Amino acid sequence: MRLPTLKNTPALEPEALSEVTQRAVEDLLREGESKNTLISYRSALRYWAAWFGARYGRQIQLPVPTACVLQFVVDHADRTTDKGLAHELPIEIDQALVKSGFKGKLGALAHNTLIHRIAVLSKAHQIGEFKNPCHDPKVRELLSRTRKAYAKRGALPRKKDALTKEPLQAILQTCDDSVIGIRDRALILFAWSSGGRRRSEVASADIQFLKRTGPDAYLYNLAFSKTNQAGAERAENHKPIFGLAAQALSAWLTVSHITSGAIFRRVRKGGHIGEALSPAAVKDIVKKRCLLAGIDGNYAAHSLRSGFVTEAGLQNVPLAQTMAMTGHHSVSTVLGYFRITQEAEVTDLMRDARPNT
Repeated sequence: MRLPTLKNTPALEPEALSEVTQRAVEDLLREGESKNTLISYRSALRYWAAWFGARYGRQIQLPVPTACVLQFVVDHADRTTDKGLAHELPIEIDQALVKSGFKGKLGALAHNTLIHRIAVLSKAHQIGEFKNPCHDPKVRELLSRTRKAYAKRGALPRKKDALTKEPLQAILQTCDDSVIGIRDRALILFAWSSGGRRRSEVASADIQFLKRTGPDAYLYNLAFSKTNQAGAERAENHKPIFGLAAQALSAWLTVSHITSGAIFRRVRKGGHIGEALSPAAVKDIVKKRCLLAGIDGNYAAHSLRSGFVTEAGLQNVPLAQTMAMTGHHSVSTVLGYFRITQEAEVTDLMRDARPNT
């Protein structure tokens, strides 16, 4: 069956995209990327342009030669010398980058920041269909050895401590019955009890995906996450929220009168409810509550995720159930969130042995 001839819609060329189609493709790519990722990409590309302009005296163009990527690494990665740690970025350029706001402080970049900026340059080449210098064997070998060098010096970032049940209870006690206190209690318990949600998932939690299933029970449909960016319907998308967490969530929804949109929002002066919280605000709430509770350790928003995994292990929750809640598909990945604590005595295999007499 053939369609009738169309008079008002011109036929497209199958070998090439029209300008309108190209814009639509770019719009979909942009919409499908997270806001935080786009911000970090733009920041990294601005830095590449600024560094390249200062280092080579010309505007950056893709593809970037492999030699430039190697130079970028040695400019920004510390290495051990007879005189101590050193990197190759000239102090004059370093000062100019900091003064212009492209760089936060003088000195080498943190290892994670360096790797992220290389990854963003690689992505730019991939999108532009250019030969990718970041895939050059020399670059890959240098990055591999650089990571090992940082690891030997103990310079890689430490994983965040786990907010297991005991420290979690301590920070919950800092949440009073003010509007902010009610919100923070609900937010922390929602994030922890639903499987250790990432801060971006907490910030984007929407009431349309929340279903009340009982007096003290909800079911939250995590339709989009880091491990399910296609929004596929899966059994593990549905996160049960029971008991204290459900009670705290009910209290927040009652006091905030939220019936649509973001669940967790800013509380303005006078207790007025504002716009949705940002992922950074979620992090700040967790850190603030840890500080108020006076608990020692390296805690942040991700501590809720490692805390849930660790507590589940301590309470002998089957690993399959833990993974269903966290959304992990890899055993090795979920085990990477487990933190050895004082309560975990599994390594003391000789605790019941009698000394020789």
